[in-house]
Amino acid sequence: MHQALISVSDKSGLVDFARGLAALNWRLIASGGSARALREAGLPVTEVAAVTGAPEMLGGRVKTLHPAIHAGILARDNAADRAELALYGIQPIDLVVCNLYPFRETVARPDVSLEEAVEQIDIGGVTLLRAAAKNFDRVTVLCDPQDYVIVLEELRHNGATSPVTRRRLALKAFRHTRDYDSAIAAYLERQFEGQAEAALPPRLELSLPLLQTMRYGENPHQNAAFYAAEGGGPLGGVLLRGKPLSYNNVLDLDAAWRAACSFDAPTVVIVKHLSPCGIASAEQLPQAFRAALASDPVSAFGGVIAVNRPFDLDTAAALGDLFVEAIAAPSFAPAACEHLAAHKPNCRLLQIAQVVLEQWELRSVAGGVLVQSVDHGDPPGTVWRTVTRRAPDEREMEALRMAWKVCQHVKSNAIVLVRDNATVGIGGGLPSRVDAARLAVAKAGERARGAVMASDAFFPFPDGVEVAAQAGVTAIIQPGGSVRDEEVIATADQLGIAMVFTGVRHFRH
Repeated sequence: MHQALISVSDKSGLVDFARGLAALNWRLIASGGSARALREAGLPVTEVAAVTGAPEMLGGRVKTLHPAIHAGILARDNAADRAELALYGIQPIDLVVCNLYPFRETVARPDVSLEEAVEQIDIGGVTLLRAAAKNFDRVTVLCDPQDYVIVLEELRHNGATSPVTRRRLALKAFRHTRDYDSAIAAYLERQFEGQAEAALPPRLELSLPLLQTMRYGENPHQNAAFYAAEGGGPLGGVLLRGKPLSYNNVLDLDAAWRAACSFDAPTVVIVKHLSPCGIASAEQLPQAFRAALASDPVSAFGGVIAVNRPFDLDTAAALGDLFVEAIAAPSFAPAACEHLAAHKPNCRLLQIAQVVLEQWELRSVAGGVLVQSVDHGDPPGTVWRTVTRRAPDEREMEALRMAWKVCQHVKSNAIVLVRDNATVGIGGGLPSRVDAARLAVAKAGERARGAVMASDAFFPFPDGVEVAAQAGVTAIIQPGGSVRDEEVIATADQLGIAMVFTGVRHFRH
C-alpha cells in the first residue's frame, strides 16, 4: 500500500485531495491539525505518533522529526535501502504533502512580537519538504495546493506521478524553502542588527515571486515582468479598474506615488516618463490638480497622477479632457470611479492604502547590483542657514521648503521653480545645471517672476543664479559646498536674491 504523509498549515483543498488518495487505497499519515481535519471529514487517518511510537512534544514543536518518518521518505528504490527499512520495520513514504507555518503573514502584522514571529519558524515542515524533494526519483512532494489536482489526475490514470512532475514539484519545494528561509533571515536581521543606515547586508538575497508578466518592457521588443513580495500587488496596491499596468506605468506611478507621499498637505503629482511635470499642494485636491497641471500642461498629456488623499468626484471632474494613463491614490470615492469609468474608461485606478517607507534602493548594473539606503529627505538634525545679506521672507521660505522637497524627486541635474505652493517650472535630467535652470525658467515663463528656485546640488558657477535673476526669481535654496560658493553668494547679493544653504545634496540619477 502506498503511503502519503500530510502535515500542512494551509488546509485549502486538503480534504478533497486526501479523499481522492483514500479512494485509490493510499494510507494517510498525518500530524496534529492535519490529522484532525481529515478525521472530521470522515477519512481514515493514522497519526504520526502511531508511526514513530513517540508523542508530539514541546507543544507541537517536535512531531515528524523521527527516523521512522525520514527514513521512509529518504529511502531509495534499491534492494539495500528496502532491506534496511524492513530490518527496522519502517514502511516507505511515497508522497509528502506539506506547507509551512505562515511566517511572512505573521511578521507583516505591525504589532507582532519577536516571540510570536519565532514560533512561526517551521522546522519539521522544512525538513519534510527538503527530504522529499531530495528523493524526487521516488517521492512526490507537494507544497502548493494548486498542484493537488494535477497529481491526483496522474495517480488515477497512471498509478504514479511522472518523473517530469516529480522533478518540477521538487524544484518548487526547494524554491519554497529557500524563500521561507530568506524571509526569516531578513526579519531577524532587522530585529538583531537594527535599521542602521550603514548596516548593508554582507550578502544580498533576493527572492520575489512573479506577480505579473507584462506585454513588453520599455519598448515592444523587450520582455518584462513584475516581481513583488508575496501577497502584494503593483506598488503594494490593488488595481481597481483598467487593464494591467505596463512596465512604464509602474515606473511612472512609483515616482509619482513616492513624491505625493512626501507631502503632508493635500498634494497632486503629475509624472511623465519618470519626470515630475507638475506638483502642487492646496486645501483641496481639485485646486491642487489645477495648479499642478498649469505647471506644464503639454507634458502632462498621457502622464500618470498620484495624490495623497482619497480621490473624490470633484477631483475626477477637474481632470476635464486630459488624457491620463493611470491614477494612484489611498482610496477612490465610488462617485469618482463612476465618473472616471464614464469619461476615462481606459484610465487605470491603483489604490495604495498603506505608505511603505522602504529601507533600500536597488539598481542593476552590468555584472551586479547597486544598493543604497533610500533618500527620505534631509537627515534629522539638518540645519539650513541663510548665506546672503538678505534672508528669505516668510512667503519665500514657505515656497523654498516646497521647492526643496520637490527637487528631491526630479532627475539630476534638478532645478525647480515654485510659487504659491505649486511648481511653475521644472528642469531635470540634463548634464548641465545652467541648462536645467534655463529649461525651468523657460517652462515657467512669466510665472517665474516672484518664484523661488531649488537646486538639488551646488551651483558650480554663478551662471545659474544669473539665469534665475533674469527670470525674476527672488530666492534660491541649494546645498552649497562648491569651491566657488563665495562667488555664487556674492552674485546673489549683487542681484538681490536671498539664498539658503542646506548642507545636504539630493542627486537622483
